[in-house]
Amino acid sequence: MDERLEKALDFSNYMVTMYNQKRSFKEKFYQDLIYYYNGAQFTVTKDLISFCNVMNINNQDEMVLVDDNDVPVIIDDLQEFIKNITNIYFTASNNYIYNYNKLKNNRSVEKLVDL
Repeated sequence: MDERLEKALDFSNYMVTMYNQKRSFKEKFYQDLIYYYNGAQFTVTKDLISFCNVMNINNQDEMVLVDDNDVPVIIDDLQEFIKNITNIYFTASNNYIYNYNKLKNNRSVEKLVDL
């Protein structure tokens, strides 16, 4: 096979593998952001964290939130809820950046697959 064609094929395989790994890490990140509370499912976002913090600053001890399935849920202990969702967000974000940085540093298909 022509050397240029072989290099192009290797680069193509590398790019496809890298794209698949990025997609996999991103999907895991979004899965890690799911928080279950009293039978309800919440996707933890910066907006959710900010809204809950604003309500906490306004001296709310409990509140009603609508979960991912459009079901209203009473949050009994707002401070504990904020602590939990913040922890989930930072854990998921830290795992995501760790995996992403490992991906950036690997420059071969074999190393990418080993991640």
